[in-house]
Amino acid sequence: MSVQHNRRKFLKQATSLVASGIILPQLIPSTALGMGGRLAPSDRIVMGCIGTGDQGNSNLEDFLTRLKQVQFVAVCDVDSNHSRDAKNLIDKAQKSTDCRTHEDYREFLETEKLDAVSIALPDHWHGLIYTAAANKKLDVYGEKPLARSIYDSKAIVHAVQKNNIVWQTGSWQRSTANFRRAAELVINGRIGKIISIDAGLPDGNRGVGTPPVQEVPAGLNWEMWLGPAPKSPYRGTCHQSWRWILDYSGGQLTDWAGHHIDIAQWGIGMERSGPVEISGKGTYPREGLYNTPVEYDFNCRYENGITMRVANHSRLKHMKGVVWYGEKGWIHVDRGVLEASDPKILQEVIGENEIHLYKSDDHIGNFLECIKSRKETAAPVEIAHRSISIGLLGEIAMTTEQPVIWDPKKEEIIGNPIASRLITRPYRKPWELPSL
Repeated sequence: MSVQHNRRKFLKQATSLVASGIILPQLIPSTALGMGGRLAPSDRIVMGCIGTGDQGNSNLEDFLTRLKQVQFVAVCDVDSNHSRDAKNLIDKAQKSTDCRTHEDYREFLETEKLDAVSIALPDHWHGLIYTAAANKKLDVYGEKPLARSIYDSKAIVHAVQKNNIVWQTGSWQRSTANFRRAAELVINGRIGKIISIDAGLPDGNRGVGTPPVQEVPAGLNWEMWLGPAPKSPYRGTCHQSWRWILDYSGGQLTDWAGHHIDIAQWGIGMERSGPVEISGKGTYPREGLYNTPVEYDFNCRYENGITMRVANHSRLKHMKGVVWYGEKGWIHVDRGVLEASDPKILQEVIGENEIHLYKSDDHIGNFLECIKSRKETAAPVEIAHRSISIGLLGEIAMTTEQPVIWDPKKEEIIGNPIASRLITRPYRKPWELPSL
């Protein structure tokens, strides 16, 4: 009997039972009515959100423009003010009052019947919650950077691949025409053999001082917000300034590695690999709570001889974005920017038999399409992992003030036990990420 026949029979029986008053109506995830998690093209995808702050709500608003494709049934946030606002947004868009709210992601994942989930959280939570969602076999739209440590990042890749879920990273530059065009010109040799790359990320935060200890505001579960991070008193940093504290993030470096380092590797066909040596220096605040690098500058050497410099943009000639330098010229791409050493380079036609990179012009739309087709997305998990790994290796090289020799196949640091220990970050008990 066909999947569609089974689905129609199920819905007919359910409708009959509802009409007779035997059961109450409820949303049934499409995965419960098909086989292998595959959706019929006409099905709406049942979704929820974990993390409904600024970025989480921004993603939610984008999803809610696609109500013919999705149905949101629940949200989860450690701040009840955030979850309330997200519920109101969903209820207004869906013209109902049915959206449920949760504080604990474990309860959310255990009780909600979903096809997919949109997740946007501080970096230190990514390892635990991304792997938990994948192990529930939910398709995930997850924000970059993939994780706060290389070990956590590898664990997420393992969980995604083991459960065969669809994953889209919020590295939306891959779904923007000028970035794809630049990378295609480079990978097809329009500026000749690539010699070096500059990846210019934003300047580091220069905030100083330590905010005073404050009373935890009503509605916020501060202990749950901290989760696996070290115990700390509440200082009002959790919704805005957490990115400048190393316990939760690597600052602008790790925030933007999933954007420009990703594009840099895309243009040289190395997005599923990485460099073999990383070295550099960073400037860190000498005092105060905010301790992510104010400036950072490190060099990566690939086995094929290409070098890439990753630095805060004030240190680079072309400032932000990615610049590939080849034997025949250069190409620079950034948000709203596409330029070359010779404007004629940008007019080059990519032939039918040349390399055509993955084409997506709608990042969230691409995710929804791939849920139905079960094809790989524009920004899959392994590529996100490789991008953030470079940012984290740069952080390790700057922290230890020693070159890091890296095996991109085994994903191991060679001959440096001190640096190797920094591949993981300790979790505060009782939180624990399962061993790979």
